[in-house]
Amino acid sequence: MAKNRPPGPQGTALIYDKDMARVRLLWDDPECAIEVPERLTSTYARLCHRGLAQRCVQLPVREATEEDLELVHSPEYVAVVKGTQTMSREQLHTLAQQYDAVYFHPSTFPCARMAVGATLQLVDAVVTGAVGNGMALVRPPGHHSQRDAANGFCVFNNVAIAAEHAKRRHGLQRILIVDWDIHHGQGIQRAFENDPSVLYFSWHRYEHQSFWPRLRESDYDVVGQGPGRGFTVNVPWNKVGMRNADYVSVFLHVLLPLAIEGEMKATPECFAHLTFLLLPLARGRLCAVLEGGYYLQSLAECVCLTLQTLLGDPVPALSGEPVPCLSALESIQNVRAAHAPHWASLRHESKTWVLTPSTWQGDAGPSLLGTPSTGTTDGLKPLLDKVLSCPPRSLCTGIGLAVPDSASGLNLPPALLQEKGVPLREEEEALWASIGDEGTLGWRWRSKQTRSGFLCPGAHTDL
Repeated sequence: MAKNRPPGPQGTALIYDKDMARVRLLWDDPECAIEVPERLTSTYARLCHRGLAQRCVQLPVREATEEDLELVHSPEYVAVVKGTQTMSREQLHTLAQQYDAVYFHPSTFPCARMAVGATLQLVDAVVTGAVGNGMALVRPPGHHSQRDAANGFCVFNNVAIAAEHAKRRHGLQRILIVDWDIHHGQGIQRAFENDPSVLYFSWHRYEHQSFWPRLRESDYDVVGQGPGRGFTVNVPWNKVGMRNADYVSVFLHVLLPLAIEGEMKATPECFAHLTFLLLPLARGRLCAVLEGGYYLQSLAECVCLTLQTLLGDPVPALSGEPVPCLSALESIQNVRAAHAPHWASLRHESKTWVLTPSTWQGDAGPSLLGTPSTGTTDGLKPLLDKVLSCPPRSLCTGIGLAVPDSASGLNLPPALLQEKGVPLREEEEALWASIGDEGTLGWRWRSKQTRSGFLCPGAHTDL
C-alpha cells in the first residue's frame, strides 16, 4: 500500500531528552502520584523497540529563554518557578499547595524550560521546512497552566507559547490547536479566547461539570470572546466509555468543517486515524506534542501509532461498532448549534440545543449561556435507533453523521442507504467511494456541500 505522505518537505522529527524525566514527586500526594518520569521514558523505549525512533530525524532539545516563557506567562510567575531551584523539600511542598494538583522539584524549572524549548524546536523545524512534520515528547505538561499559575501537573504552557512563537517569529496568521487530552486545557483556551488567529479545539470528559477541572468554561456554549468568538470549540463528553465512532464523528462534523473553512473509549488505532485526517491540513505541517497520558502501556501504544502515521505508514483498521452513542450525538448537535452563528459551513444547520441531555440526572437541565431554541433528546433517539437496527459492514472505518432539523436520518455508507431504500446524494457517493477495500480511510472533496472527512491526533498545526 502506498505511504500516506503528503507532498512537501520530507522527514519526521522526533524530539526527546531523558533529562526531562528528572522531575519526580518528593512527598505523598495521591492526586499527583500518577505523574511519573516513566510516562516519558517508557514511551520512548517503546518507540525504539518498534524501530520508529530510528526512522525519525532526531533533533536536540534546547532550553527556552525567559523571554520565550513570557510570551504567555507573567515575569512574576516565571520568577516564582525559577526560585524553586534552591528551595527545600518543605518549601516546595508549601508552594505547591498554593496551586491545584501540582508538585515542584528542584529540577522543575530547567525541565519545564526544556519542555517549552523542545516544542519550539519542533515548530521551527516544521515551519521552516527542515522536516515535514514531527513529534515532541515533553515533560512537565502544559495545557492547564495559566499566565500566573501552575495547574494540573502543568508548569509552563508549552503549546500556547509555541503558538505565540509561531505567530511572532514566523508570521503565521492561522493556527489550529487540537487538544484530545481527557481533561480540558483551560490554560490554552484562556490564552487565545480573544484571538481569531488561533482556533482551539478540545474534546474532554466533562460529565456536566463534575469532572476535573470542573469549569463552566469547558462547556460547548463557551465559544471565545470579542474578536475570538467562534474560535474556541469545546466538545464536552457527558458520559464515560466514549468509543472510536464517537471521536470520529466529532472530527467529521465539527472539527474538519471548521478547519477547512478557516483554511487553516478510544483505542490506540483511533489516534492514528485522527492524525491521518489532520495531515491534509496546512500542507501536512503538523506538530504533535505529547503532554498527558497516565496509563503507561496504552500511552506508549498511542504514541507509536501516531508517530507511524506521521512517518507515512498505513493506518490500522478501526475496531468497535462504527456508530456514535446518543450522548455523543447530543454533544455534536450542541457544539454545531453553538457555532452556527460564527461559521458559514454550519450556518444552515439546526440551531436547536439539547437542554435536557440523556445523561443529566439533576432536577433541571444544566445552566446555559444565551437563549437559543431548545429541544430534548427525543428527536435524536429515533436517529440512533435507525443506525443500530442496521449497522454498517465492519470494513467501513469512518462514519458520516448529520443531525438535520427534522432529525430524520443519518448520512450512511451507500450500501446501508441502499438497503434502507434511501436515495443517494452525489456528494455522498463521492465521499464513501474513498473508503478502500482494505478498510483504510482516504478522503476527497467533490462538492461544496460535502462536510465529511477522516481523522488524526492531538496536534498543533499552522493553517
